[in-house]
Amino acid sequence: MRFLFSINNSLALLRSPRAAAPILFGSKKSSLSRSAAMSIPPSIAVSHSEEGLAGKLWIKFNRECLFSMYSPFAVSLAAGNLKIQTFRQYIAQDVHFLKAFAHAYELAAECADDDDDKLAISNLRKSVMDELKMHDSFVQDWDLDINSEVSVHSATLRYTDFLLATASGKVEGLKAPGMLDTPFEKTKVAAYTLGAVTPCMKLYAFLGKEFGALLDSSEVNHPYKKWIENYSSDAFQASAKQTEDLLEKLSVCMTGEELDIIEKLYQQAMKLEVEFFHAQPFAQPTIVPLLKNHSKAELMIFSDFDLTCTVVDSSAILAEIAIVTAPKDDQGQQVNRMLSADLKNTWSLLSKQYTEHYEECIESIMNKEKADKFDYEGLCEALEQLSEFEKKANDRVIESGVLKGLNFDDIKRAGERLILQDGCINVLQKILKTQDLDAKLHVLSYCWCGDLIRAAFSARGVDAVEVHANEFTFEESISTGEIERKVESPIDKAQQFKSILQSRKKDEDEEEKSVLSVYIGDSVGDLLCLLEADIGIVVASSSSLRRVGSHFGVSFVPLFSGIVQKQKEEEESAATWKGLSGTLYTVSSWAEIHSFALGWE
Repeated sequence: MRFLFSINNSLALLRSPRAAAPILFGSKKSSLSRSAAMSIPPSIAVSHSEEGLAGKLWIKFNRECLFSMYSPFAVSLAAGNLKIQTFRQYIAQDVHFLKAFAHAYELAAECADDDDDKLAISNLRKSVMDELKMHDSFVQDWDLDINSEVSVHSATLRYTDFLLATASGKVEGLKAPGMLDTPFEKTKVAAYTLGAVTPCMKLYAFLGKEFGALLDSSEVNHPYKKWIENYSSDAFQASAKQTEDLLEKLSVCMTGEELDIIEKLYQQAMKLEVEFFHAQPFAQPTIVPLLKNHSKAELMIFSDFDLTCTVVDSSAILAEIAIVTAPKDDQGQQVNRMLSADLKNTWSLLSKQYTEHYEECIESIMNKEKADKFDYEGLCEALEQLSEFEKKANDRVIESGVLKGLNFDDIKRAGERLILQDGCINVLQKILKTQDLDAKLHVLSYCWCGDLIRAAFSARGVDAVEVHANEFTFEESISTGEIERKVESPIDKAQQFKSILQSRKKDEDEEEKSVLSVYIGDSVGDLLCLLEADIGIVVASSSSLRRVGSHFGVSFVPLFSGIVQKQKEEEESAATWKGLSGTLYTVSSWAEIHSFALGWE
């Protein structure tokens, strides 16, 4: 259960995503709600200690990792239907890059002061030479003359020039190479070089693991199985880890400014990796990026709000506004409002009741017979029970009077200061600003006050979002305590969702266009909409969503895995997205949604 915390923390809640979570009530989350979603896939997060420099940098710049993984080239390679000519040209470019990589290690070894460090760097260089041998086998298999058939691409040159300049000591904030007088100054060059090569090693180790996990053991004809097995091998994973460990060792005595330089080098290397992947010549049907490949369709993007877009539930915000602005005593009270202390106690009681009844309701649903296949009708019937519970909970809130006396301006300010999930606004803004993209954005929410949602988006320049939520009623900008009840339950959300799609079809007079609907959510309350949409994307969901969904035969598939499978289907016929398939796609962040839907710009 979530408890009320000190009233003094209420403003911190609006400023910091790490603030302690306050009371949650009247929404779909209750005690089963998750904390703020991590901004990275679990497979990225668990591979490092956050205390290490390499781990921190990998986490910080994971967005670039996702842009590489969701590139058309990488998705098609993982699916095994990348055109051979495209792969041949990639190998040719990578050979040029690996030669520069090996030379950078050679220069770094010369700068290292410690014999153990020199040996470690030399061993890493040997692993690169082994990688080149693998590439040589590809060259021989396909009779590729690298020097005559393929010129070095500009993206490759930018990367190799950056790498060799760094290894030569041409780094901002460092003395000119010929003026590095002391062994310690030269050691900095070695550390900076490791800062530039580590992200490449880690990225390929990560992609190897991700792609390798999708290889079917019976799939003997996958043309790139050898490539995937190399980068997913224990030997390559060990080399990547050794690179990170060496970066950690060489940077341990560096100043804050010098560590900042390493961070900039790391980030630049990640960006160059993204450019390298996206620069590969590509001329075949592809699943990604989604919106580019459906530019001729009308796109209907739907999203939940609480804990899908936000870090905290909106009911918590409204509770805090009520308590903070309520009178502390009866003296000078102008309106009939509960005292702050009484409000706090009432909220706590309501929250306790909600949590207990919600859990009982979920357990009652789980006691129904488990479906052996996707059972949408059974799920709808079960969620009717949850819908009745939500409506009765809202009855108790209105009857208690806790929402009475809130000032509209206070609600608006709270919305403007509300902390949203990292990357959420960026995705919505990009969708709205993309030229030649016929997209509509809708937010469907249990939130008691749609004005809070509108203020949150408007303050960030996303005014075109249509909000479908409950609404406070006001008299002279002061809430009456009543709610105009529009969206209170999973059933209400599903009805709103279908109504929006149907009204759009009825109003369309121009030439008929196909419609692609995408729903993004995180809770049981979103389950029906997620399933109705052509593409249902689950963001770091609550455990109750997975429990209930799985009980009725819903499959939860990691998005990248689903994309690779769709890409395989693309080879045989145009892959289609269709609602009520019983499959939902899971992501851990909006950055992953960005990579899939919009791609890299």
